[in-house]
Amino acid sequence: MILEPKRECDDAVILEFKVFNSRREKELADTVKAALQKIGEKNYEAVLTAKGIEKERIQKYGFALCGNEVLVGS
Repeated sequence: MILEPKRECDDAVILEFKVFNSRREKELADTVKAALQKIGEKNYEAVLTAKGIEKERIQKYGFALCGNEVLVGS
């Protein structure tokens, strides 16, 4: 999910949500890392930088979900 700022002084935000998969990850922190890695691999920030938003103003968050548990990392 990409959230573009309405005002020039605000930051843009990229959110990636991943469900914990015990076959691939040992803990929720690994799922957060995978979510953040996907943001980089898919180059989601290119949409924002093409609109003139500086990389320093783009916040990236990975969400790991497992039942009622959620872990967020940036």
